[in-house]
Amino acid sequence: MRHKYIRGILALVWVMVAIVCGINGNPAMAALYGAIGLVFLYSAYSGRKKSDGGERRN
Repeated sequence: MRHKYIRGILALVWVMVAIVCGINGNPAMAALYGAIGLVFLYSAYSGRKKSDGGERRN
């Protein structure tokens, strides 16, 4: 369960770094960091889905 939270936090960090790189005028690195953030976000989402049995609990 901690893994999905860690992956989610890392995804947010990578996306924030991508935004900062985009603001600073480095679009190549911003795209790379954005892609890494999306991979971590997908990993966190698929891990949550797998651990919940495919259902969201309220």
